[in-house]
Amino acid sequence: MKEVLLDSIIDCIKLVPFLFITYLIMEYIEHKTEDKTKEAIKKSGKYGPFIGSLLGIFPQCGFSVSATNLYAARVITLGTLISVYLSTSDEMLPIFLSEAVPISKILSILGIKLIVGMIAGFIIDLIMRLKNKDLEDEKIIDLCEKEHCHCEHGIVKSSLKHTLSISVFILIVTIIINLVIYLIGEETIIGFLQNRPILGPILAGIIGLIPNCASSVILTQMYLENVISVATLISGLLVGAGVGLAVLFKTNKGIKQNIRIVLLLYIIGVISGIIIEFIGIKI
Repeated sequence: MKEVLLDSIIDCIKLVPFLFITYLIMEYIEHKTEDKTKEAIKKSGKYGPFIGSLLGIFPQCGFSVSATNLYAARVITLGTLISVYLSTSDEMLPIFLSEAVPISKILSILGIKLIVGMIAGFIIDLIMRLKNKDLEDEKIIDLCEKEHCHCEHGIVKSSLKHTLSISVFILIVTIIINLVIYLIGEETIIGFLQNRPILGPILAGIIGLIPNCASSVILTQMYLENVISVATLISGLLVGAGVGLAVLFKTNKGIKQNIRIVLLLYIIGVISGIIIEFIGIKI
């Protein structure tokens, strides 16, 4: 038991400098491109799912929030919103980079999320056009996007806060995962999930519904610990839209519509994971 705790702490401490450097780079890029990113998605029109998916794969602070606010104001389509949600990977990328996961593996996972996001977004928009569901003219003014991140404090301070919060969360998650593996046994857990290709994506999708970085941290750490397969990981990451889902219920009128959006996101993520599992894609 002591070894489990000690190993978890040591592993987390090793990650801290890499996480900080990664977040520092990401914050710098975001501050330089934030306005251009929002303008690009606003002007995307019928190509919204394509642009939204491309922008979504880069983990930017509050980007899913920005997309949610734009949808609530009916600036972008439902298909564009879903494409952003599906492609957004939240904390997966910085954790993968800090763990020195091969770039080819990272790009493969991001590529799958990108493709699923684009295809789903275009299909949803096509269906909505066939149903003649025109965009509403209603606008929502000055929704605060900054309240969900630390971007206003400058890139260094923001990077430190992100690093601290994620490091603590990674430590907690790692300890829990390692304890469960220690008590139950790695082979038992892996056998339970891998012998049930449908159950894994279903459970991962439920974890993905957690409306903050917790879902991506949990799923990524479980994947790195070889507890879940890549299909299960992708299923949960597709569903996980970060704090964007919480903001959806705050800013978008119509509780039933919001529930339908969440169910749609969940179904797409789970079905995609099941298909990947049955196809046998290994990354």
